[in-house]
Amino acid sequence: MTSYPLLDVRVSTPRLELRGATDELLGELAEVVRAGKTDAEPPPYDDPISLYEPDPDQRVAKWLRAIWRGRGKVEPDAWRLYFVAVVDGRPVGMQDLIGVNFSTLGTVTSFSWLSADERGRGLGREMRAAILHLAFEGLGAKEAGSDAFVDNHGSNAISQALGYEPNGTDWATRLGKPALLNRWRLTRDNWRRRADIQLHNIEACQTYLPLS
Repeated sequence: MTSYPLLDVRVSTPRLELRGATDELLGELAEVVRAGKTDAEPPPYDDPISLYEPDPDQRVAKWLRAIWRGRGKVEPDAWRLYFVAVVDGRPVGMQDLIGVNFSTLGTVTSFSWLSADERGRGLGREMRAAILHLAFEGLGAKEAGSDAFVDNHGSNAISQALGYEPNGTDWATRLGKPALLNRWRLTRDNWRRRADIQLHNIEACQTYLPLS
């Protein structure tokens, strides 16, 4: 048990586990961030967790500060759970769940990244399936959204494969420059529940998150 029970929340699948992003896990994952293995082509949208700072030490410092700040913001209109994706005991990336006016609308979105040397194995889809299970099965979400730039074929393909439906387009910035996004929407009715995904210690979410 940690001193912050939300960090004890876990989601396990046959291929990986999402573990609450403790400082110990972040310390292990920092080597991936420092090595620049978070870079992607095309790059994702600009997120408060900066992964594009050119100086490796500053990149790690900004990334950690953003997560620490995010832990402390738990409001009815916005909260964020940070998870480290672990495969065979190795931290390989992050998968976040973000509540958007959850207490009123029951809506969530997600953000993720995967180490460059772990891509192409279907882990991104498995991470998304795991976080959707937490959202719908664990927290009672009504709808999940996802955004991806139109040229991010991998993310768009994951959304399609998991049952999301197109929900228009929007604009966002990446590396400070505007680019067009595809928007996706997954309702509770269209969510495909999997029997092989397990939730652990989610009682902390009921206690510490403004879910209703």
